[in-house]
Amino acid sequence: MNFKRIHHIAIICSDYEVSKDFYVNKLRLKPIREVYREEKESYKLDLALEGGYVIELFSFPEALSRPSYPEARGLRHLAFEVNDIEECIIELNLNGIDTEEIRLDPYTEKRFTFFQDPDGLPLELYEK
Repeated sequence: MNFKRIHHIAIICSDYEVSKDFYVNKLRLKPIREVYREEKESYKLDLALEGGYVIELFSFPEALSRPSYPEARGLRHLAFEVNDIEECIIELNLNGIDTEEIRLDPYTEKRFTFFQDPDGLPLELYEK
């Protein structure tokens, strides 16, 4: 194997317009391409961060919920690296997004916190 990096993360949302607003207007990820796939009754929105392709946001009419939270098998959370965690928390809170208390990683001594997307997907801010 000659893996170079993670290419993208795919997220299936329950309400496409709500999630699109969250990721584009509140988290300020840049839309690259949006398509409606009529045969699947599904939207697909490609999003970038710092010029790099990172998230595919999907909608499906009959998507199932996760069986349990937060320790279900699968992706545990998606972490965004930030320069100033407190500045990001203020901006998230001003956009109506609740955040947990700041924690300290005992191994790296870096600060981090969690918040959720509209479907409850755990997202993390990790200070550089």
